[in-house]
Amino acid sequence: MNRRFIDWIWHIRGSLPLAPGQSGDDAFGRLDPLFHEPGTSHDRTDDTLTFRKKGQAAQDKMSIFDSGVLQVRKGAAGLVLHYRLSSRALLFCFLAPLLFLGFAQLTIAVGKIEKATAHAAEKKPEKKDASLPQHPIDKFLGAPAPEKPKKDKAGKSGEDDKKPSPKAAYVFAAIFAALYGIGRVLEGKLVRSLFRKRLLGA
Repeated sequence: MNRRFIDWIWHIRGSLPLAPGQSGDDAFGRLDPLFHEPGTSHDRTDDTLTFRKKGQAAQDKMSIFDSGVLQVRKGAAGLVLHYRLSSRALLFCFLAPLLFLGFAQLTIAVGKIEKATAHAAEKKPEKKDASLPQHPIDKFLGAPAPEKPKKDKAGKSGEDDKKPSPKAAYVFAAIFAALYGIGRVLEGKLVRSLFRKRLLGA
């Protein structure tokens, strides 16, 4: 499988046209402060800048990204900045729902097995209830035989409440799916806005 078909999951790609007359050197000079944050290392060769982050601080405006490549290329209307940024956080948020859905299916399977086992146990032929011993005097006086105590139904309902439920797994799967969807769109817009402001000198 071509990795390009799946790496969109944790990569954010985009491009920004440079201002008329702006060179690649000027563009990278304006973006340079972004790559001097603690935990960030970068290297530039001609029209390409690569960076890596490790243990980045939360205050870093690009803290969600772990690595990336920025390149200035010629476009139809002038120079264009192309970028491809990688984020392990996005990958985690994408995989987490699948993990929790797996837990949910496992819980359902375990519940079915337990239900089948309990159902099989109920189908076993019950031994005939032997009458409880009665005192000879009670029997002589015609007193009714003592009854066996009935099974407590409340105990059974209590057992039903303890059955494993996949509800919590579904809730967590939904939370992480929402985080991925929101983060994927929001972070793409934020980094584009950040680069644009830097390139314009804002």
